[in-house]
Amino acid sequence: MRRPSWRWLWVVVVAGAAAIGFWQLDGWRRQPPEISFARATRETIASTVPTNGKVEPIEWATARAARQGPVQEILVQRGQKVNEGDVLIAIDSADSQAELSAAQARVVQIQAELETLSKGGRATDLAEISSGLERARLDLKVAQNEYDTLLRLQARQAATPLETAAAKEKVDRARLQIESLQQRKAALVAVPDRTSAEARLHDAQAAAELAQSRISQSVVRAPLSGTVYQFDLKRGAYVNAGDVIASIGRLDRVHVTVYVDEPDLGRVAKGMPASITWDALPGRVWKGTVDRTASQIVALGSRQVGEVACLIENPDMDLLPGTNVNVEIRSHTVENAVTIPKEAVRRESGQTGVFSLNGDRLAWRKITQGVNNTTRVQVSELGEGDAVALPSERTLKQGMQVQPVFP
Repeated sequence: MRRPSWRWLWVVVVAGAAAIGFWQLDGWRRQPPEISFARATRETIASTVPTNGKVEPIEWATARAARQGPVQEILVQRGQKVNEGDVLIAIDSADSQAELSAAQARVVQIQAELETLSKGGRATDLAEISSGLERARLDLKVAQNEYDTLLRLQARQAATPLETAAAKEKVDRARLQIESLQQRKAALVAVPDRTSAEARLHDAQAAAELAQSRISQSVVRAPLSGTVYQFDLKRGAYVNAGDVIASIGRLDRVHVTVYVDEPDLGRVAKGMPASITWDALPGRVWKGTVDRTASQIVALGSRQVGEVACLIENPDMDLLPGTNVNVEIRSHTVENAVTIPKEAVRRESGQTGVFSLNGDRLAWRKITQGVNNTTRVQVSELGEGDAVALPSERTLKQGMQVQPVFP
């Protein structure tokens, strides 16, 4: 009797394994698919409008340079609190200091000249003229007496006409000397000299005031009390007249301009609570309310938005103007609501609903959506604990048998 060859035995084994594999594959195909489900829960849900915004101060002012020049000294830094009138920076004023010193020296000099003029001239000149006048008057008196005596003697023919004429000449010379000295004294305090000195004094005083004004303009002061939220200057930097040196604002409360997409504007009203988060300070939340609703629609990149103003409390003053922040406006709150994940809601044949779990099969249930936030939505047609199907790669149908999985 011949034994079967190993070849035939191997064929039989492979065929049997294949048959078993096809049988198992067919059984696996007949198994219901695994579908992820989530349960409806009862909770407090708030309808929110998530978006973004930009922080702005409620009250603010800019400090500007009144003159040009290099920055000589910096007395503040960004984030520092200042009082109105505090010095922020000092601009180099060496040129104005030199002009002031020169002008003050001219003022002192001209004031001394006017003092001299007010007394009739220089003391030495006055003393010389006064002494000359005394001598001239004495000479005139002597000459006059001599002349009078000679006139009487000439009348008695005791003196000659020549002697009398000589005496008369002495009298005339003395009078001319007195007149000359008086004219010289008057010339020391002439009106044009005083007018010229006063004009020069006015010019020197004006130059001193201008230099002092430029020195004062070299100091830039805080226009109001608040926090310096914009300041980027370094020592030695050159500034021009009118350049913004710093922006200062009162930051205990700030305005946030919130960009709400046009479809969500109807959900926003004045007085609604708002919360602010900033990626740079994770974990921090600032609270406030809607202060003003949008008055028009504007383009923001590819979005059509309304600019809503929110008033936000900023007690630590660390939320700085110009910051881009995340905003969430709470428009409506429902207590004890039944909610499901938003991704469970579907549109089938023009209806909004969910596939709920009925035993091990799917059941289509039409729903009405209530308050919703970024992740969950309120429904009134479901009860607490009901299971709803989550998105799946499988096409779900009414009555489909499934193997539920709850992540």
